[in-house]
Amino acid sequence: MDIVIERNGKAVASASGADELYLVFREEYQEGDRIIFSPGETGFYTVQFDAVLGRATLFSNGKDYILPVPFGQKHDCYQESTFKGSLHFLWARKAYSWETGYRNLSLNPYDAHENESLFAHASANIETRGESVFAARNAIDGIVASNDHGRWPWSSWGINRDPKAALTLDFGRNVVIDRIIFYTRADFPHDAWWDKGTIAFSDGSEMEFGLAKKDGPQEFTFSEKMISSLVLDRLIKSDDPSPFPALIQLEVYGREA
Repeated sequence: MDIVIERNGKAVASASGADELYLVFREEYQEGDRIIFSPGETGFYTVQFDAVLGRATLFSNGKDYILPVPFGQKHDCYQESTFKGSLHFLWARKAYSWETGYRNLSLNPYDAHENESLFAHASANIETRGESVFAARNAIDGIVASNDHGRWPWSSWGINRDPKAALTLDFGRNVVIDRIIFYTRADFPHDAWWDKGTIAFSDGSEMEFGLAKKDGPQEFTFSEKMISSLVLDRLIKSDDPSPFPALIQLEVYGREA
């Protein structure tokens, strides 16, 4: 395994290890810097690339994970001290077997548009104005504050009023799921909500669901399904005057296949 801080195409700090490693970076990040994690092989890893974002156990397909350090509006979906300062601690190890039991399989605070290797990964065909505070990754970052909108901790998946908006959640491997919990944005009266929607699973099945005007979790359980991905779409807005429904969090619970 390797962790590299890359600047202008060159490594300015790096660390290597067989099963575990850490890197202390004693500089402020500069715009254009990239964090690169090379796991070396497919499997589960527990990682921490920023002290504020904390640890997460994620599945890697073996490819390099590359995260451009966010600046400007791209940083607005993170807590203000994330990736800031002149002292940074980055760490990774191969996950212990007990870290991969029944859990929220969608949780990934390190997801980003550029993520092609650490799962789960969220993507969408619509993100309001292309702003980070309305990006699909916000729906799986673990933050469920829903009584406002905009910058962290109220970042959400925003659909730009488009009824054709769809969010894809890719797990990167087969998983077995039996529970989904929605948190919709609840900054009333600014916000609306969806009366109903559909989840299309990669096994070919679909689930229709109904949502209410609520600040808090809305849970749906079902018989176990083995899937590798799902698509949230066909979202029907309520008849509320507000044109702004949005998704705060999509939690998908289950276990490894």
